[in-house]
Amino acid sequence: MRRLRSNAFTLVEILIVVVILGILAAIVVPQYSKATTDAKTQATIDQLVKLRQALGVYYVRNGARFPTVSAGDGTWGEIIGEGYFKYAPVNMHVGGDNGKVISIGTGPDTSATTSYGWIFNPATGDVWAASFDANDKPLP
Repeated sequence: MRRLRSNAFTLVEILIVVVILGILAAIVVPQYSKATTDAKTQATIDQLVKLRQALGVYYVRNGARFPTVSAGDGTWGEIIGEGYFKYAPVNMHVGGDNGKVISIGTGPDTSATTSYGWIFNPATGDVWAASFDANDKPLP
């Protein structure tokens, strides 16, 4: 008599494949998480560079004065809607509702915060991203 050969996988073979897929997922998923954080940090740095350029151009075009900026939710004064920015810049690193909030200050943060997105010095026109140091590196 001839024995019939089955073309199906055994339970052991299926379990081995599942274990291998689990190991691969454990390696790949953290990489995507870090990529998201890196993207938010880079987006904030890009917004910061554009904001500094807009403030510089505004200063030159308006007789050596900076726009009227007040502490609050995206209140960048005259640079919003006048050819500089269509919408208030957002600090994606801080995220949430506070990403547009401006704090008036004289220097960058010394520790991470999520209560505001930007720091503006009206006397000098300097601007910093919240939760970033003086070298525009994110704070831990």
